[in-house]
Amino acid sequence: MKQIIAMGGGGFSMEPDNLLLDRYVLEQVSKERPAVCFVPTASGDADGYVERFYQAFRELPCTPSHLSLFQPNFDDLQSFVLEKDIIYVGGGNTRNMLVLWKEWGLDQILKEAYEQGVILTGLSAGSICWFEQGVTDPLNGPLYKLEGLGMLQGSHCPHYDGESKRRPAYHQLVLQGNIQAGYAADDGAALHFMDGRLHKVVSSTRNAQAYHVELEGNSVRETKLTPDFLG
Repeated sequence: MKQIIAMGGGGFSMEPDNLLLDRYVLEQVSKERPAVCFVPTASGDADGYVERFYQAFRELPCTPSHLSLFQPNFDDLQSFVLEKDIIYVGGGNTRNMLVLWKEWGLDQILKEAYEQGVILTGLSAGSICWFEQGVTDPLNGPLYKLEGLGMLQGSHCPHYDGESKRRPAYHQLVLQGNIQAGYAADDGAALHFMDGRLHKVVSSTRNAQAYHVELEGNSVRETKLTPDFLG
């Protein structure tokens, strides 16, 4: 079975005292201690980000590791990735991350891992990347459409409630026909796909929501996807 769990936001990096989403990801592997590999490429392998990952996941029932492309910590990238049970991609600059992945061939390795049943997950850049298209935001500029890896059909917009520019930018792109219909997720909400289809939506907070967003006539239609609260 092929699985992707795309978080709009949340997890250890945004909710260090609420690891419900991270625990949910671990529970999808039928092992006592699944091997979880954190990929912090989008943050430039920020030391503090990697440290926070280990602080959180050393307390959880798993075997944590991380993958660095800036200071390579592997002999063979393909075997390093394929021996993991879960690949957990962090947030940051989605475009830079995808350029580096392509340069290293990691984009194709991740597609191979997906086909072999390795669970792919992450937040923000780490959720956009799995879709055909996503809405991303440069630090000092308007939001724009980005082409992702395409394991999941359609588009994706994370941080739907957490950043005020997200919802109107996504609506505008859909309305203009510049981006495909797709899924939006609030911080604390996660979209769980199995074999390319949405299986369920879960959340780490009671207020987090997710939506299917599409063009209907001359307007944008949002269909609420009520999450299962994990608490």
